[in-house]
Amino acid sequence: MMDVKVKMPSTVISIEVAVGDKVTKGQNLAVVEAMEVKNNTLAPQDGEAKSIAAAAGDRLETGAILMTIE
Repeated sequence: MMDVKVKMPSTVISIEVAVGDKVTKGQNLAVVEAMEVKNNTLAPQDGEAKSIAAAAGDRLETGAILMTIE
């Protein structure tokens, strides 16, 4: 199981997967905005989205969990 975390304070723009979706390494999981720049958050491994801890519009601090992949 692996937690996908934000690397800096960010606002979630969109979540691109749902719980139960199969994901592949490098697949875009979410779009976040930090310092007025939108960034894709990519899957670090193949697996399944087990939980999603954030939603569009959420403001997250450095290290906050976006989702968990198993």
